[in-house]
Amino acid sequence: MVAVAGNYYSVPDTARRRVVEIQHHTHEVLIFEEGKLIARHPVLEGKNRKRIEPGHRKAPPVQHAEMLPTTPAVPILQRPLAFYGAVGERLANINAKGTA
Repeated sequence: MVAVAGNYYSVPDTARRRVVEIQHHTHEVLIFEEGKLIARHPVLEGKNRKRIEPGHRKAPPVQHAEMLPTTPAVPILQRPLAFYGAVGERLANINAKGTA
């Protein structure tokens, strides 16, 4: 991104230099790298606004999720819901008595 008159304009991801030439005209902003036009944007109204040309950003690499096993390697312990109810009641009684 380059800052021009309080707004920000994108440059292509392929831009190699940190110093570019800016031409700020009435209706457009032109950005040059080593004399070659690399970006053209309409002038933004107001301040602190951003304009990103979609072609300036490369899509992030696609990350494929790892496949999870269909069956767990370790058996899963299953308990009836009444067990969790009893745990909750016991914790409530401990907290009510103020003992830890």
